Amino acid sequence: MKNTVLTLTEQKRTGEKITMLTAYDYTTAKIMDECGINTILVGDSLGMVMLGYDTTLPVTMDDMVHHTAAVSRGAKDAFVVADMPFMSYQVSVSEAVANAGRLVKEGGANAVKLEGGASVCEQIRAIVDASIPVVAHLGLTPQSVNAFGGFKVQGKNVDSAYRILEDAFKIQEAGAFMLVLEGIPAKLAKIITERLEIPTIGIGAGKDCDGQVLVYQDMLGMTTGHTAKFVKKFAEAGEVMRKGINDYINETRSGEFPAIEHTYAVDESVIEEVEAHAPAHDTEE
Repeated sequence: MKNTVLTLTEQKRTGEKITMLTAYDYTTAKIMDECGINTILVGDSLGMVMLGYDTTLPVTMDDMVHHTAAVSRGAKDAFVVADMPFMSYQVSVSEAVANAGRLVKEGGANAVKLEGGASVCEQIRAIVDASIPVVAHLGLTPQSVNAFGGFKVQGKNVDSAYRILEDAFKIQEAGAFMLVLEGIPAKLAKIITERLEIPTIGIGAGKDCDGQVLVYQDMLGMTTGHTAKFVKKFAEAGEVMRKGINDYINETRSGEFPAIEHTYAVDESVIEEVEAHAPAHDTEE
């Protein structure tokens, strides 16, 4: 059954946890969809895990439309949420609506996600008025990495915690139907989740959120270097990939691959005829 705004909202009401993972391509989205994932987020995290940037800031609207379209073609039942990249909604309300429209019309997204609280409520209202569902994002908002001075946990003092709580109610009032809470204390996320009518999705925000999201390369062990505290590796796909690639290299070099079972047969008379008429190899310089 297709996941929708209504089914996801109903999951909060019944207490059924919402599952969300990132995806950036058709094949991965199709696998996730076949597994029964509720929601796929085409995150601007693609800038880091797919394009090799240090932050999400360089990601463009064209990048997001391109990857969202690929994911949408692979997602039959999953609800596809597309991130609005840095400076695609901050400049003006009209530009925000136009860019959100691109992600739906060209990318096939079911909803868009943007970062921020009170400062983006006007954009949220306008996008919702354009009949586009909006997911909000509070806490550690990666597009604010320079303002935060790095990827740091938010809501650890009274002022910061209260501001996040206050922003959560404001974005709900503005019309967002779902809220991602990233990098905040679990007890704060619990309070927000219990007080809001809309579902919350946690990433580094504890188990009391209405659902969870992770970057799929992280949870499948495909990334190297520093891993955030909130990441659990559910598989070591990176190791499987490395073994497969190394085996391919070794067997190709040794001549073991391709074996006879990987080749196509032909009647010997065809080969004799071709050989008879094939020009000789000229070895003269």
